[in-house]
Amino acid sequence: MQIRPATPADVPAVLPMVAQICALHEVWDAAKYGFLPNPAERYRRCLAQQAASDRSIFLVAEREPGDRDQVVELVAFLVATIEAEIPIYRLQAFGFIHDLSVEPTHPQLGLGRPLVERALQAFRDKGIAQVRRETAVANEAARRLFQSCGFRMSTIELLADLSHKQN
Repeated sequence: MQIRPATPADVPAVLPMVAQICALHEVWDAAKYGFLPNPAERYRRCLAQQAASDRSIFLVAEREPGDRDQVVELVAFLVATIEAEIPIYRLQAFGFIHDLSVEPTHPQLGLGRPLVERALQAFRDKGIAQVRRETAVANEAARRLFQSCGFRMSTIELLADLSHKQN
């Protein structure tokens, strides 16, 4: 496996993974993750911009071709950005990991950790002192992965869904 910076040409291969993430998130919490139709396609332009931005970390992991097959296959990706903090804090900017996905057919490859570590190093190289990540309540595996990479619990988001009638 090779982990490398993504290019705009990688975006079409990443979109099916985006669709899988969106579908899973919507199953976990439809009120929080209520997507408009075809969220992966809506993400296309954003990912192409992230691949070209110096304020983004967009990485892909590719499986090298085997003896019979000559096609390089993208099997995981991570996309993160540098975000501005509101001006009441000492910290002016932080890294934010938006998405991390490993193809369900390749979870045993252990790609999550090296993708996160590579992103953390890229943020360090850009002078970013703090990186954040949100995870769904149902995503215990992601919390374990990120905690093993040095993340700690920081805040807990609460959600009140006002679209439903109260008794």
